[in-house]
Amino acid sequence: HARRPARPRRSLRLNLEGWAFVAPATIVVLGLTLFPAGWSFVLSLQRWNGFSDPEWIGTRNYAYAVTDPDLGGAVLHTVVYTALFVPSSVLLGLLLATALNRRIRFIGIYRTAIFAPFVASAAATGILASYLFSPQFGLINNILRRLGLPPQGWLEDPHQAMVVIAIMSLWGSAAFTTVIFLAALQDIPGELVEAARIDGATSGQAFRNVVVPQLAPVIVFATIWQVIQSLQLFDLVYTTTRGGPLNATETVVYYLWNAAFRNTQFGYGSAVAWTLFLVTLVITLAIVLVTRRSSKIEAF
Repeated sequence: HARRPARPRRSLRLNLEGWAFVAPATIVVLGLTLFPAGWSFVLSLQRWNGFSDPEWIGTRNYAYAVTDPDLGGAVLHTVVYTALFVPSSVLLGLLLATALNRRIRFIGIYRTAIFAPFVASAAATGILASYLFSPQFGLINNILRRLGLPPQGWLEDPHQAMVVIAIMSLWGSAAFTTVIFLAALQDIPGELVEAARIDGATSGQAFRNVVVPQLAPVIVFATIWQVIQSLQLFDLVYTTTRGGPLNATETVVYYLWNAAFRNTQFGYGSAVAWTLFLVTLVITLAIVLVTRRSSKIEAF
C-alpha cells in the first residue's frame, strides 16, 4: 500500500507553531483592549466611585449623559475644534505634500523638518504653545507689540483659546497627512500629468482634474482619521488650558476624564466613553457610505 502524503499533518504542525509564536503577543493585545472595553461597558451600567460597592443602575448613566448640560458644552467645543482642525489639516497636508513632491536640493531635510513636529510629545507641544501664546510674555504678543498692534489674550481668552489649540494641533498633526499624501503622490504615474499638459491643460487644471481624483481615496482616509483624532482630543488641552478658561476648551474626552478620575464617577465616565465610541463609529461609517455612493470611492 502507498503511504499517504504527510502534508496535512505537516501543515497543521506549522500552523500550531505559528500560533504558538504569536499567542503571547495576541493575549497581551486582547487583554489590553477587549478586557478593558468589556469592563468599562459593565461599569457604564453601574454607579461606582472606586471605593464602595458598585450599584447597578442600568442605562441611567446614558440617559443622564443625553441631558447633561456640561457634557453638551464639551460636545459643542469638540465640534468647533473638529470644524477648525480637520479641513485645515487635510488641506495643509495636501499643499505641503505637493510642494515636497519635487526634485530639489535638500528635499530630505525639508521633509524631515515637516515631519519632526509629529513625533514631538503633547507635553512639549503644550509647553511650546504656552510660551508662544502667553498674554504677558509670549512671542506672538511681543511681535504684535513691535508692529503696533494690541496684544491678545490667546489661551486666556475664552473666544480665542480653542483656535490656539487647533493651531497647535495643526502644527503637529499636519505632518501625518503630509506623509500620507506624499506617498500617494509618488504612486501616481507621471504619464497622466504629462498627457494632460500635452493636451493643453495648465498646471492647476492638471492638478485639479488628474491628480486630485487619483488622491480621492487617500483624502477620504485622511479625513476620517483626522475626525477620529479630533474627537479624541485630550493631551494638548491637558497640558495647556486644563479645559479653561471658563471651560471654553473642555472637550468630550477631557470631560469624561474629569468625571471619572477627578470626581470618581467611574460609571458615568464609562458611559460617556462608550457614547463617544458609538458616535465616532457612526460618523466614520457615514463618511464611508456617503463617499462610496456619491463618487464610488473606496478608501477602506
